[in-house]
Amino acid sequence: MEFDTVLRNANTIDKQGIISKKVNIYIKDGEIVRVDDSLSGNISAKEVIDCSNLFVTPGFVNLHTHSPMNVFKGIAEDVDIDSWFNKEIWPYESKLTEDDAYYGSLLAILEMLDNGVTAFADHYFYAEKIASAVLETGIRGDIAITLFGVKESFEEDLEKATQLIKEKNKLNSRLSFRLGPHAPYTCPPKTLEKVVNSAKTLSVGIHIHMAETEKQVKDSLRDYGKTHFEILHEAHGFDLPVIVAHGIYIQEGDLKYIGNNTYFALVPKTYMKLGMGFPSIFKYRKELKLAIGTDGAASSNTLNPLEEARLFALLGKLQDNATEFTLFDVWKTLMEGHNALNFKTGDIAQGYKADLIFWNLNKPNTFPLHNPLASIIYSGDAQNIVHVMVDGVFLKKDGKLLFDSSKIFKEANSHIKNLLNRGKGRTNLSF
Repeated sequence: MEFDTVLRNANTIDKQGIISKKVNIYIKDGEIVRVDDSLSGNISAKEVIDCSNLFVTPGFVNLHTHSPMNVFKGIAEDVDIDSWFNKEIWPYESKLTEDDAYYGSLLAILEMLDNGVTAFADHYFYAEKIASAVLETGIRGDIAITLFGVKESFEEDLEKATQLIKEKNKLNSRLSFRLGPHAPYTCPPKTLEKVVNSAKTLSVGIHIHMAETEKQVKDSLRDYGKTHFEILHEAHGFDLPVIVAHGIYIQEGDLKYIGNNTYFALVPKTYMKLGMGFPSIFKYRKELKLAIGTDGAASSNTLNPLEEARLFALLGKLQDNATEFTLFDVWKTLMEGHNALNFKTGDIAQGYKADLIFWNLNKPNTFPLHNPLASIIYSGDAQNIVHVMVDGVFLKKDGKLLFDSSKIFKEANSHIKNLLNRGKGRTNLSF
């Protein structure tokens, strides 16, 4: 067999955080077809890469983001969460165009790839444009089509989303879709149930914001006598694959509703930046499937899961004690997003897709190398990521993205200027 790529003498870190040395990884047609510790016989490959000075790990998953919002990075700073939504972001979003969303997505993908993200779960408008950006750049994307049940156009929007999924879901192995009811407070129970039923008919999952603040929990109990989780349970939403964006104020009584295929995307930087308090979800972390997201760049300013994982660990230790939130715990949380997306990624083993990060830890910020996991989690950043591979194809190599970034920046900048000139519009949404 002729392989496309052989990674020779690599130091690997698998999904559990286990380190192996002098491992050879054989890749063909985007898949890892063999892993061993000795190069035996005549190895035929289009490319052989000496990885003896590198660590190779599975790529990162960003399990919750709003990629088009990169056009809003830095636009709403030093405001409370109510003002952030109601006075800044939603009024600007009301004037967003599909081209703005497309170039925002391209900017986001460039940033994510630079930071080792090989797959992301998006939740936003203009899903078809986001999908185009995914296909053009080579990354993997799971696109949730955002739906607001309180909008007059809800029924029409749901029908359009359904049609898009019927036409394009799984047409490419790097692209999948699901439905994205925004939240129980913007998709009241009857409309949420309609979304869930549509998702079941389409055999897709849902991606939904839940219990982001203590106030949301209190408001839900006041208005419906139920928490967000109970509302989704009664709509039979947990029968589906579910990505819960945040869910950080989950109550102990909610645990019984959670399905086996439910994953929580945590974004500590956003919680800190918007003053959202100490999440109660940390109490239940051993009973839930926790993964890492970044939210949109308008709230987190960066799309870097490693940064979020670092904050997750530090916040956890601050609330609990220094012996908890271990390196292995944090690494497994970083890897958990792969299980949520079902792209057959997330490990260095036969049969997994070749979605990989190549780390040079012999740099000032990570040297000396006493503990590779500590070096990555607490010291590493994009400068340590030498190569990024998705589906066996290099998208970042020798420290540089393999895209014409200057052209993307130029086009995106033009759209951002036009967006700012249009200014804020009116929105019927209220956080």
